[in-house]
Amino acid sequence: MKLYMKQKVFSWRDKFSVFDENQTERFYAEGEIFTWGRKLHLFDSTGREAAFIKQKLLTFLPRYIIEIDGNSYTLVKEFTFFKQSFHVENCDWTIEGDFWAHEYCIRDREDVILSISKHWFTWGDSYELDIPDSKNVTLALAVALAIDCMSADQQQTAASSASN
Repeated sequence: MKLYMKQKVFSWRDKFSVFDENQTERFYAEGEIFTWGRKLHLFDSTGREAAFIKQKLLTFLPRYIIEIDGNSYTLVKEFTFFKQSFHVENCDWTIEGDFWAHEYCIRDREDVILSISKHWFTWGDSYELDIPDSKNVTLALAVALAIDCMSADQQQTAASSASN
């Protein structure tokens, strides 16, 4: 299944729309404002909350907690010097690729769960997601959103330290 995720540009909070190949909106995500740490709600096309993503604060390594139907998963950015690396706790998925260029994939042993590719030169961030098995759509999409939030956090930190 191919999905296309588009971030809204002018918004006080994080907003994403997720479309299928027919341009039908399948999911949308909205962030909360005025909170400690980022919080994102992922809704399906009927308006039902499919996942809740929140940043865990005061940790040595960046972490985002993903809650789906009473199950909790934690996306952790691992400590490395030269390239970014992530893993998902409570799940047997490995994440590999070029996170700076937003070209990566998530694997479950040998099988590909998600391939993501950023579309460049678009108004706002745009991504193409290829998810072969539809049972993995919600968690794979939530992990992709959490990685995008971590990347945005890192860019904001780099920009604020460069201006000082």
